[in-house]
Amino acid sequence: MGENTFPVYTAEAITNFYRTEVLTGQEAKHFVKTDLTPAPKPEAVQQLYKRVLHLLYRFRPECHSMVPLMENIQYPEYHEGVAAIISVYVRMRQFLPMCFVYDFSLNDLLAPKKQRTLTILSAIMNFLHFRKQRIEVISEKQAKLRADMDRLQICTRENLEAERKIEMLTIIPPEQQAESDELAAALSELQATTVHEYQEVNTKNDSIAELKTLIAEKTQKLARMKVDVSNLKEDITKLKSQIVESPEELKSQMEKMREQVKNMKNSIEDTDERVVELQSMVQNVTHTETEIQQTFNLLQELESSMIITKQQQEEVQELTAQYEKKQKELKNLCFEEGQLRRVLGMKQDKESKQKLRRQKKKEIKEQHVQGMLGQCNQIHQKREEMVDKIQQISGDTEQLKAKIQNLKDVCSRETEKAQVLYDTLATSIDKLHRRIEMQTVDLKQVVTKMSENF
Repeated sequence: MGENTFPVYTAEAITNFYRTEVLTGQEAKHFVKTDLTPAPKPEAVQQLYKRVLHLLYRFRPECHSMVPLMENIQYPEYHEGVAAIISVYVRMRQFLPMCFVYDFSLNDLLAPKKQRTLTILSAIMNFLHFRKQRIEVISEKQAKLRADMDRLQICTRENLEAERKIEMLTIIPPEQQAESDELAAALSELQATTVHEYQEVNTKNDSIAELKTLIAEKTQKLARMKVDVSNLKEDITKLKSQIVESPEELKSQMEKMREQVKNMKNSIEDTDERVVELQSMVQNVTHTETEIQQTFNLLQELESSMIITKQQQEEVQELTAQYEKKQKELKNLCFEEGQLRRVLGMKQDKESKQKLRRQKKKEIKEQHVQGMLGQCNQIHQKREEMVDKIQQISGDTEQLKAKIQNLKDVCSRETEKAQVLYDTLATSIDKLHRRIEMQTVDLKQVVTKMSENF
C-alpha cells in the first residue's frame, strides 16, 4: 500500500461517488462525509463493502448473514454474529487484488482507520471507473458486431436472391426452350433474308440511280431539242418574212421539217415508253421499299428485343458485379468476424487464465478460510472447555459464596461481640481519660502551688 498505482481521492469525492454510483435510496441520503472522517464508522464501511459486492457480483447484503447448514458445525447460533463479517471479509479478500490491494485484513472491517479506508475506497472507485469504461467499450463492440452480423445476414440474403435471379435469367425454362429455339432459327433466317434483300435493294438502288441519270440526260436533251425547235421556228419566221421562197424549196423544207417532226415524235414516243417503263420500275421500287420498310420494322423489333436482351445481360452483369462486391464484402466481414473471433478467443483465453488464477487464489483462500474455520472450531472447543471451567468456577464460586455467607454470619456474630467489647472498652477508656484529666488537673494545681512556693 506504500506505492499505489491509483490516485487516492478526497473524502468529499469518495462520498459523492458512492452516493451516486453505489448506494441507493435511503442509504445514499444517510451516507455523509462524517461516516469516513475523522474516524470511519465500521457499520457504514461494512455497508459500503456489501453494496460494492452486490453491484459487482449480485450478492445481496442480507445473504452475508446466512450460515451454511452443515452437519459438522456445532452450535451454529455461535456463528450467526460472526458470519456476516467473515463473509464480507472473504469476498473482499477475493475482490480487492483486482484493485491492486493485497493486504486487506479483519481490522479494516472491525476498526477501520481513516487513511487506509480512503485508499481502499479509492482503489474500488478506480476499479469501478475502469469497469464502466470497459463496459461502454464492450457494449460498443457488441453493437458493432450485431450491426456487422445484421449486414452479413442482409448480404447473404441479397447474394442468395442475386444468385436466384442469375439462375432464372441464365437458365431458360423447358416450357420456353422450344420457343427460344424457334426464335433463334427465325432470327438467323431473318438475318440471312435481310442480308439478301439488302444486297438486292443495293443493286436496285444502283440501277435506279443509273436510270435517273439517263432520264436526267434525256430530259436535258429534250429541253435542248425544244430550245432548238423554238429557235428554228423563230428562224423560219424570220426567213419567211425576209425571203420569198419558191414552192419547190418550201415543199422540200416542209418535207424535211415533217421528217424532223416525225423523228421528234418517234423520239418522244420512245421517251414516253421509257418513262412508262421507268414508272413501272419506280412502282416496283416503291413496292420493294414497302417490303424493305416492313423488314426494317421487323429488324427494329428485333433490335428492340436485342436491346432488351442486352439490358437483361447488363442487368445480369450488374448483378454479377454486385454479387462479386457482396462476396468481397462477405469475405471482408468473414475476415473481420475471424479477427473478432480471434479477439474473443484471446479474451476468453485471458479470462480462462484469470479464472484459473482466481480459482487458485480461491483455493488458497478457501484453504486459508478452512484453516481459519479450523482455528475457529479450535477456539469454539477451547470456548466450550472454558465454559466448562467457568461452570466449575461458578460452582466453586457458589460454594465460596456459601462459605462467605457462613463466614459473614460468623463475622457478624463476632462483630456483635466485638462491638460489646468495644463499648465496654470505650466506657472504661472514657473513665480512664476522666481520671487522667482529674489527675492532670490535680498535678497542675500541685505544680502551681510549688511554683508559688519557689
